Amino acid sequence: MLDDIFTKRRNDNLGFFALLIVLTIGSIIITKYDVMKGFSSISKALIWGGSNFYPDAESLRILPEILPKLQETVLMSIAATTVAAVFALFLSLAGSRTTRINRIFSVISRGIASLFRNIPLVAWAMVLMLAFSQSPLTGYFALFFASLGFLTRAFMETIDEVGNNSIEALQATGAGYFHIIFQAVLPASMPQMISWLLYMIETNIRDATLVGVLTGTGIGFSFDLYYKRFDYHAASLVVIFIVITVMLIEFVSNNIRRVIL
Repeated sequence: MLDDIFTKRRNDNLGFFALLIVLTIGSIIITKYDVMKGFSSISKALIWGGSNFYPDAESLRILPEILPKLQETVLMSIAATTVAAVFALFLSLAGSRTTRINRIFSVISRGIASLFRNIPLVAWAMVLMLAFSQSPLTGYFALFFASLGFLTRAFMETIDEVGNNSIEALQATGAGYFHIIFQAVLPASMPQMISWLLYMIETNIRDATLVGVLTGTGIGFSFDLYYKRFDYHAASLVVIFIVITVMLIEFVSNNIRRVIL
């Protein structure tokens, strides 16, 4: 019996890797991708980057310009994520199998989460530019809608994982819907929700750079501007500050997670 189980598992793994190899080779053939040229270009890219893409003393002159842009990007990302989290909490309570009011609200909430989550952030930015043109509001709403879809789905799964024992105990005492939400569901799921919120803030700070390139705002616009001017030293300084900011946010987030989880 055990031999049959192990044999089936081995055959499944072999079938998966065989399919993966076929898909990879097929993709290379269809796209006419030159694998050897791709790998040989890595060394050339590293040499060019080491020779050109680094900050020098003259590039430090742009610090008064990029620091306010970096601050704008970080604050916009945090604001968009936290506001989206509030709306996502209500949608997740309506959509979760544990706390849903009725099936109709659950289907609507899950539909909103699925729709918003599967539209790429770049697509949100391009569509919203038609309404708000190139402005910080475009970047804000693009991050907001993308975060709303992701966080709603994540919060729903978190609430669904909450044990039913405490909920059933409160129901047995005749507790109402909101009493159950505030006394059982939220206390049990809030640490994981905060963890998802912190993760989304980290992600949005990185994604806001790309949104800034498209919308002409924030630190992303500064990088795009210097790069198109062929001022690679200034562009590299912008990248370094973005990396440092993301690492600091991640460090703070990890410490918060360590405390609450």
